Amino acid sequence: MTAPLAGRICVVAGASRGVGRGIARALGEAGATVVVTGRSSEVGPRTDGRAETVEDTARLLTEAGGQGYPYHCDHTVERDVDALATWVLRRFGRADLVVDAVWGGNEGYDGERYGDGSAYGTPFWRRPPGRLGHVFETGVYAQLLLAKAFAPAMVAARQGLIVTVTFDGAGAYLGDVFYDLAKAAMARLAFAMAEELRPHGVTCLALSPGFVRTERVIEAGHGEETTETPLYAGRAVAALAADADVRRFGGRVLQVADLADHYGFTDEDGGRPRRFVLPTP
Repeated sequence: MTAPLAGRICVVAGASRGVGRGIARALGEAGATVVVTGRSSEVGPRTDGRAETVEDTARLLTEAGGQGYPYHCDHTVERDVDALATWVLRRFGRADLVVDAVWGGNEGYDGERYGDGSAYGTPFWRRPPGRLGHVFETGVYAQLLLAKAFAPAMVAARQGLIVTVTFDGAGAYLGDVFYDLAKAAMARLAFAMAEELRPHGVTCLALSPGFVRTERVIEAGHGEETTETPLYAGRAVAALAADADVRRFGGRVLQVADLADHYGFTDEDGGRPRRFVLPTP
């Protein structure tokens, strides 16, 4: 087996579960050293009381062939994110890849309703406007804090890759005003940051998976409707990180399925799921 990312220092934020865990695992398969972060830890509180932790993910990717280092971090708190960057840079000297898979928009969701009583797709005029602030804080704001913390070191080194996980519906409405707006803003922020980082040799882009079989999706009873596992997105990130000419993708929103065709990787079962298309209303 080859290890195309051996010696690479990677950070995956929001890696205790879901797509973030899949990305960390795939980077481990490729031989990378990965710092996995999130709020759910064996030594502290866990989001929504869930079982998954950053320590679990670190062990999983080490078993896959890399080296995993768990780090407890609340990515909506600037001092926590800055402390993470300081620790990584002191411990390893650099960060070659930083992945933002932070998304707290589903917190409090029981499969039918959120804690405020609304459901996904409830008309915006019937929902508490504070919900928008929450999805922006745990999506867009967390994305900005992570990039801001690591960008100075990458700019100084004139190298690095920043990847944001979002969802792109190719212009179609995503079925919920708050979710739609937050995901669009995350893609636009990746584009804007790419414009400012490009002259300094740093690449920033966004990645759009399909309907992913995450732990939350399975528990909500939608596992059979999904199109791919979290590892599929992870292998897309690993392929991008190993691409010496990844800068050509700067600022773009890349579909995982398109990257699978381009680089030749597969999902966990050996298949290659097609690009996810939102169902027509």
